[in-house]
Amino acid sequence: MDVPNSVWVIIVAALAIVLLIFLVLRLKMNEVIALLLVSILVGIGVGMSPAKIYEVMEEGMGSTLGFLAIVIGVGAMFGEVLKVSGGAERLSLTLFQKFGESKVNWSLGFVGMIVAIPIFFEVAIVIFAPIVHSLTQNTKKSILYFCVPLVIGIAVTFSMIPPASGALAGAAVLGADLGWMILFGLLVGIPTMIIGGPIFGSFIAKKVQVEAPMREIAATAEENDHKELPSFINVVWLILLPLLLMVSKTIAENTLGEGNLVREILTVIGHPFGALLIVALLTMHFFGTKRGYSREDVRQVTTKALEPAGLIILITGAGAVFGEVLVSSGISDIIAAAIAESNLPLVLFAFLTAALIRIAQGSGTVAILTASSLILPIVEKNPVSEPMLALIAVTIGCGALMTSHVNDSSFWLFKRFFGLTELETLKSWTIATGITSITGFAICLTVSMFL
Repeated sequence: MDVPNSVWVIIVAALAIVLLIFLVLRLKMNEVIALLLVSILVGIGVGMSPAKIYEVMEEGMGSTLGFLAIVIGVGAMFGEVLKVSGGAERLSLTLFQKFGESKVNWSLGFVGMIVAIPIFFEVAIVIFAPIVHSLTQNTKKSILYFCVPLVIGIAVTFSMIPPASGALAGAAVLGADLGWMILFGLLVGIPTMIIGGPIFGSFIAKKVQVEAPMREIAATAEENDHKELPSFINVVWLILLPLLLMVSKTIAENTLGEGNLVREILTVIGHPFGALLIVALLTMHFFGTKRGYSREDVRQVTTKALEPAGLIILITGAGAVFGEVLVSSGISDIIAAAIAESNLPLVLFAFLTAALIRIAQGSGTVAILTASSLILPIVEKNPVSEPMLALIAVTIGCGALMTSHVNDSSFWLFKRFFGLTELETLKSWTIATGITSITGFAICLTVSMFL
């Protein structure tokens, strides 16, 4: 073959994304089948052996679902009981009363930024999806008016502001000062969230009308017609509990020594699995049996919650398979090496490396880690100030948000939890992440001129 291997890999990746969009949007192929089929074709295209292709697919599915299957499954049961009992409706009504229809989407953006600090991206979506559904039902606005600000807020914190896991990973690789990174993360993240979240969300909600999934509305209406809604304080307490448990675990691991009993207990109950399981059980008790539902009623509600959760889990896993095959093709290294040879300014190099890797293989975390690893030897040879290094880490986070699309598991998570079609998700979530990424970079580039 005359085409250099690196160019061929990029061509294969680009064709794979086009083919996937064609299969899903035009041929209406099931997303799971389409993702798995295209993953196999990519493997063949870049020269993997059949055994290697299936090994990589298994790794991609297993590494993602090892965490997500439990989080989504248990979280869905928690969310369903919260919704059926009227807890989600109570929270949405209170937010609506406090902020009004014109400002509730802004409050959701800031809520997303706050909750993303102690918990994973996927967990936050699971917890807050019922609130978004309820707000949509009560206001009759497009669900995009609420879900875009919320999830963009979560994504911004995840990528830019420690101690959120994505931002912390980049800071650890670069050795960036966390104090400076938090400062710059807030300076960049807040205006970025506002533009990509409530401002763009308000715009796209007028263009794309999407109602809350009818199953969600029917369940809430049927169960709450003749029941008094739970108190706002009780709902907030149950939603905050897993966040507090996870934060307590982090604090304990950083302040208490190995073998300390308190640390061991918090490690068990503060892990996302333990925290969500505890809050699910408490929700079933206080919002289920204590409010007049029989144990059989609660069992039926939680079982019903697993039906859509199973589909979400499988689609998300198939998206992760596609991303893993692209990573194994070497496309991340190829893109990074090409940019490194271009002698671009450091901030621009950091952004483009993370952005292109994100577009090519889907994972924001992989984009952050890869771009940070490539920047590290450059800053070691040409030291920069601590503020500048922290700003570079934030810039990488901006790049890692770039245009989430069909090779990203969060694309399919967003689509399924908020009842969108693939095209609606591309018009909303994909464009929102692109706007957020570019806005963040523009602010980083401006700030870098003063450092």
